[in-house]
Amino acid sequence: LGWKFYDADDYHPLENKKKMEEGIPLNDEDRIPWLCALHDILRREDTSRQDTILACSALKKMYRRVLIGGASAIESNHPEQPGENPALKILFVHLDGPKDIIAARLEKRRGHFMPLELLQSQFDTLEPPSAPENFITVSLEKPLPEILLQIETAILQG
Repeated sequence: LGWKFYDADDYHPLENKKKMEEGIPLNDEDRIPWLCALHDILRREDTSRQDTILACSALKKMYRRVLIGGASAIESNHPEQPGENPALKILFVHLDGPKDIIAARLEKRRGHFMPLELLQSQFDTLEPPSAPENFITVSLEKPLPEILLQIETAILQG
């Protein structure tokens, strides 16, 4: 698509990375500043009219609201912001699959700070997207070309 790509893992503060390396799951207090920083990146790219893809484990509805609306979304159930900073328009792609498939993929990663032992905590935290969120769900059990086509089709359909 020629869009700018960001991996949210690159923006975790050192404290978060150390915590995960030690097998300690992150909590909301660990994640919120990180998500706010990611929102700022998305806001900057949107202001520049740069289409952007962010790979991010936005596990909870509240986390997705922060990505859309920034820090003000924490106090509100609505990501809308008045004035010159309206909520970002984001299509969330929920990559859904059984834990064993995801575990097998995690085992193949090398040099990443999140150990396989934390996968269950991710499943425990997960709040799959639901209406009225703007999302699609894509099965990880499909072949990669099918996954990419489904995502690209959803993006191009707006």
